[in-house]
Amino acid sequence: MSHKDPQAGGNSQATPAEELRDLVVSALEDLKAIEINTIDVRGQNPLTDLFVVASGTSSRHVKSMADKVIVKAKEQGCQPLGVEGYNQGEWVLVDLNDVILHLMLPQTRAFYNLEKLWEMSEAQRSSASAS
Repeated sequence: MSHKDPQAGGNSQATPAEELRDLVVSALEDLKAIEINTIDVRGQNPLTDLFVVASGTSSRHVKSMADKVIVKAKEQGCQPLGVEGYNQGEWVLVDLNDVILHLMLPQTRAFYNLEKLWEMSEAQRSSASAS
């Protein structure tokens, strides 16, 4: 399991989005999520600040992780704005406003490769602004 945090090491106060991300990651770790990654999309995506991407071993595992994150978020006063893909369980998206959680089966994650898509997007923007 890995948790990438590009902001790690600073002494500054965590933002609400970062606190929510930490809550989501903790819930996923408790349920043995596979390859937990965070992607900071502040300034790249007008809809959210952070993505959390993780995999589950089965559609049941993916659904149970989504359920737990929703319960934990509600306990902290964060009502999810929406949940998509729950019935199929291959890719469940939980929109927590500042954080969007993507839970996928490994083969779905490999096919869509969101991490690479956002890394490429950032690199393209950086090279375009340098020109």
